[in-house]
Amino acid sequence: MRFLFLLFVIVPIIEITVLIKVGQAIGAWYTVALVLLSAFIGVNMLRHQGLMTLARAQERMRHNEVPGQEMVEGIVLAVGGALLVTPGFVTDVMGFSCLIPAVRKAIVRLLLSRFTLIVSSQVQADFDNRAGYGPFDARNGSRDGDIIDGEVVRRDDDDERPRIQ
Repeated sequence: MRFLFLLFVIVPIIEITVLIKVGQAIGAWYTVALVLLSAFIGVNMLRHQGLMTLARAQERMRHNEVPGQEMVEGIVLAVGGALLVTPGFVTDVMGFSCLIPAVRKAIVRLLLSRFTLIVSSQVQADFDNRAGYGPFDARNGSRDGDIIDGEVVRRDDDDERPRIQ
């Protein structure tokens, strides 16, 4: 909840303050031109970085590898692109940082380590459920619940019962 507060309240206030200060220092029209120029440069850099990431992903798929890192890089690039087209200098700095390969790879490593942790805990829970330990309740760590024994019966087309269609 704090993150959303920062995102939608604090960041625009900072952006407006910085735009006013820059506008007072260099003039309003130069400030507008600078914001448009940074968006134009950012979108062109985004296109170039995105195509390079796409080429790497296709190369990995050609070698029958999952392009997980490239997919996360694509998400980071999309967020960076959204920040670049948002008017303001603070969001431009954040957006350009998503386009710097070293910074982007650090963000991707952070996201992948977090995602891998989530996936591995889900895989363990799935394994436990299939191994017959019963349903796993992640909220309190208990394994309780009803076990239902059943049988699957397949009816062929020559079944005499009428079917609703």
